[in-house]
Amino acid sequence: MSRLALRPSTTFGGRTPGFADRPIEADARSRDAVRLLVAAGPFIRHRRFGDLVDELRAGDVLVVNTSATVNGEVDASWRGMPIVLHATEGPFGDWVVELRSAPDAGRSILDAAPGDHVAITEGPGLRLLAPHPHRSSPTGEGNRLWRAEAEGGLRALLDAVGRPIAYGYLAGRWPLAAYQTVFGQVPGSAEMASAGRPFTDALVQALLRRGVLIAPVLLHTGFSSQEAGEGPQPERFEVGPATARTLNLVRRSGGRVVAVGTTATRAVESAVVGGRVVASRGWTDRVVTPAEPPQIVNGLITGWHDAGASHLLLVEAIAGAEKTQRAYDAALAEGYAWHEFGDSCLIL
Repeated sequence: MSRLALRPSTTFGGRTPGFADRPIEADARSRDAVRLLVAAGPFIRHRRFGDLVDELRAGDVLVVNTSATVNGEVDASWRGMPIVLHATEGPFGDWVVELRSAPDAGRSILDAAPGDHVAITEGPGLRLLAPHPHRSSPTGEGNRLWRAEAEGGLRALLDAVGRPIAYGYLAGRWPLAAYQTVFGQVPGSAEMASAGRPFTDALVQALLRRGVLIAPVLLHTGFSSQEAGEGPQPERFEVGPATARTLNLVRRSGGRVVAVGTTATRAVESAVVGGRVVASRGWTDRVVTPAEPPQIVNGLITGWHDAGASHLLLVEAIAGAEKTQRAYDAALAEGYAWHEFGDSCLIL
């Protein structure tokens, strides 16, 4: 897929979104109190996430990602200067890493080279091997992601002294529990599958009472810090037989398959064969775009994505470019908050 094809048509009209710089519970509010923009048919509605139960109907199915977030950030040094290292397990039995500026991981470091050594402050280091999965800066200015070989037990080190991956727009650091969802059961995501974050146990129970089905899938997320025009990296996923049967039945009966996030969408659409979902697992490089649209998912709960992000292409593939633009225009006008602790959108 060309770089150009990975640029969505949705624009921000020169406006800059506001970022949520902390979890909503830091202000003694429930997670489901974040705002929810509903784009259904020609209408835009402004609600709270807890109102989701009124927007869905019996027979709809929510596809949820059961991956739990793990620590993926640690202080390190490279070429004698302090950096922040982001690390996640890669598809080749080694690691995928990103070098970012200290102290707050505010920007990517793009001038590393194969063979460079990265020393980790509190444990064994690693060596950069090659760009992953190819030269990953669409600007052509250096490289962002690397395959790397660890010199010791990096996973154990991250679990012991690492922290959740975070970026410079946050007001301080937040514990790993802030990056988990009620659906997370299987550790493995480098960054939170954040569309599921506003769900609470009480909201899930209310949805089940309404007759909304819950179908679990698994997708361990990679890094979410893509540059404009950069596609998502290969990610590990699994769709089980029970979920495959449920999704096929709901589609045959005319129900809506609403994915909770781009990660759940990617997992489902990676398991489609001949227009049906089949039990599948492995590493996926599927990128959902208007040119290669979803075959199963026809509704989406999502956060708000930066202009130029490839995730916006997935939203456009489900909602259409016109509805996506209307939703983003409304969100910008009403001051919705972006990023992992921010507000939400339901597109039907």
